[in-house]
Amino acid sequence: MEIRVVRDVLEESNLRAQENRALFDMHGIFAVNIMSSPGSGKTMLLQKTIPALTERGFSCAVIEGDITSTIDSERLQPLGIPVVQANTEPFGGDCHLGSHLVQAALKQLDLSSIDFLFIENIGNLVCPAEFYLGENRRVVVLSLPEGEDKPLKYPLMFRECNLCLLNKMDLAPYLEVDVELMKSNVHKTNGQIAILPISAKTGEGVGEWIAWLLHARGGQS
Repeated sequence: MEIRVVRDVLEESNLRAQENRALFDMHGIFAVNIMSSPGSGKTMLLQKTIPALTERGFSCAVIEGDITSTIDSERLQPLGIPVVQANTEPFGGDCHLGSHLVQAALKQLDLSSIDFLFIENIGNLVCPAEFYLGENRRVVVLSLPEGEDKPLKYPLMFRECNLCLLNKMDLAPYLEVDVELMKSNVHKTNGQIAILPISAKTGEGVGEWIAWLLHARGGQS
């Protein structure tokens, strides 16, 4: 009985995710699910990404996931784009965004005016990887201070993602972190995942990240 309940929950989640995807496809939206542990730099990454895309004529929106608070949404407000806060605390404080919350957030957006939709998932290297939300691509942000071992300790996240952004490269001279070993460990979990070193703070690698997004959107599936 317990296994059946879990199966039913996942089936319901996937059904809603497929409905989300149908909406994205209908409106020509390229949706990116950005995941990471807390403090890796997801919000700062969006603060650099969105202006770079709007300068190129693309419109963006964000679904901002957190257990509680609107702190990250407030950081994105100056960008002048639609931001919808999705908190899980009223629903039990889940450590990931569910497809039902994304579905509810979409009702607050003008989907016909969005080219890129970024879903900033809740900071966690485990749960978010388990749930499909309807996104076109999945991206994991791994910051250098987290250490080389995280891909080996949390392999599902890296197996499920299309791209790994190695963030906070500006700290490399000050940390005893073997960047090449970190890359190697990422590829041990997923030999197909792309890896881009970046610094959301300084802008290093952001151009390559934007190019990746545009290329992915051009061949979206």
